[in-house]
Amino acid sequence: MKELKYLNRFFKKYKLRLLLGVIITIIARVFSLVLPPYVNKSITAVEDYFLSGNSNVSELKTQLISYIIIIVGAALLSAFFTFLMRQTIINVSRYIEYDLKNEIYSHYQKLPLDFYKQNRTGDLMNRISEDVSQVRMYAGPAIMYSIQTLTLFICVIPIMIYKSPYMSLYALLPLPILSFLIYKISKIIHSRSTIVQQYLSALSTFTQEAFSGISVIKAYSLENDINKDIEALATEGKNKSMNLAKVNSWFFPLMILLIGLSSLLAIYAGGKQYINGEIESTGLILEFILYILMLTWPVATVGWVTSIVQRAEASQKRLNEFLNVEPAIINTVTKETPIKGEVEFKNVTFTYDDTNITALKNISFKVNAGETVAIIGKTGSGKSTILNLISRMYDIDSGEILLDGVRIKDLNLNNIRKAIGAVPQDAFLFSSTLEENIKFGKTEASDDEMIKAAQKASIHDSIMGFTHKYKTVLGERGITLSGGQQQRVSIARAIIKDPKIYLFDDCLSAVDTETEEKILTNLSEVSKEKTTILVSHRISSAKNANKIFVIDEGKIIQQGTHNQLISKDGYYKELYLNQLSEKEN
Repeated sequence: MKELKYLNRFFKKYKLRLLLGVIITIIARVFSLVLPPYVNKSITAVEDYFLSGNSNVSELKTQLISYIIIIVGAALLSAFFTFLMRQTIINVSRYIEYDLKNEIYSHYQKLPLDFYKQNRTGDLMNRISEDVSQVRMYAGPAIMYSIQTLTLFICVIPIMIYKSPYMSLYALLPLPILSFLIYKISKIIHSRSTIVQQYLSALSTFTQEAFSGISVIKAYSLENDINKDIEALATEGKNKSMNLAKVNSWFFPLMILLIGLSSLLAIYAGGKQYINGEIESTGLILEFILYILMLTWPVATVGWVTSIVQRAEASQKRLNEFLNVEPAIINTVTKETPIKGEVEFKNVTFTYDDTNITALKNISFKVNAGETVAIIGKTGSGKSTILNLISRMYDIDSGEILLDGVRIKDLNLNNIRKAIGAVPQDAFLFSSTLEENIKFGKTEASDDEMIKAAQKASIHDSIMGFTHKYKTVLGERGITLSGGQQQRVSIARAIIKDPKIYLFDDCLSAVDTETEEKILTNLSEVSKEKTTILVSHRISSAKNANKIFVIDEGKIIQQGTHNQLISKDGYYKELYLNQLSEKEN
């Protein structure tokens, strides 16, 4: 259970509720202990009545009625406290589930981009849903039934031994066998539970990817192949689950068998004592049978609780794998550090950990606050990497990145990202309304601000043509919009934020030339006195920049203004002439 130690701080947080639950559980079980001795007394009273030849029936009735009232009253009180027990302990498990999910989600958000390249979305989702649900069962039902079982064992067994050591010996004889079987089966459950959870993650990952890529699957007519793959995966998962179920299925039959055996042994031992005159009434035998029956469910739950604990331990181990991953990007500055917009790279080298590709090699440049800079280069030359480093999505290997003359690590990370309006190469839109997607850049923005941002991004007219206009709900990842519309909504999201630094990563690649010119004109107005860094493959997007950097294989091979660069032979001039020729054709 070492993996489950992670939950101890949650138990500490809710210790008063748990303590109250434990007290209520003990009270509920103590009231349930009233039943057996009063059943014994009732039977003894009836036996004494017939054996003594007493003709006073009213006295017997009064006595039995008083016993019945006590039994029923104790049962009602036990039921009431059992209800309170569930309201305390089970509720605590829900609170822990809530806290754990929030903590995992918060931790996910702190993890670097490399983490998401190495782990699949379906697996991440399964861990925060299925695995946390398994852990909740340990934090609630497992604890509740364990306390119940422990309370009954502590109370019932001493009473049984006190009333008849001989009968107790026979009745409790199967318990060591039960303990041994639980130990052996638990080990098997643990290993098989881990495998089942892994297959659930694999199934979630596969289906998530299949649904996300459904357009590709349909385009290549691969539905049957995908169905076969998921059927094979589901069948394998079913087999693993059945292997676990087969082991779990041994618990209850074994419990019932051993409890039945205990009852038979108690009847045998008690009957023998009654025949030998060692006990005066058969009521004690029935009392013992009731004690054994009272132990039936708690003893049966030992197996169930063991299964819960083993599954929870396997699930918590999977959660701990991610929770123990230290965020690579850490905000070490708590004070506010406002950003003005000056960006400088000094001999920066950066290598991606997952691919070991060196994207930038000893690169240096400076962008003054309020300047517009364009970065041109081939695919994979390191253009997008520069933007990711400015927003500190990664930390560099060597060199320095300065914002306003201060090392980027010495600035408040939240201030850095709040000062940046980033438009990624692949526009990501959420499955919500257009209004919410645009206001994502500034949640408190007014409708007028939203409309102005949409107009600047040249998407307002398209939105007004939709039936529900800005209330239009988009499909997953904005699939209901065209590529160009997605990019323009993403641009509007950055504009409404009104940041100090704009980072545009080839964000006009899906729009036509006329719309591009219109957006660029609007952006030049919006970005006045704002630092703007624009990555593009098009000369038309870069030509009006104050400065243009041409990058190849992680190095700056050319820099200057548009007019300066087209007057020199090199990559920029060649690209310019090629695009000019394509435009004329």
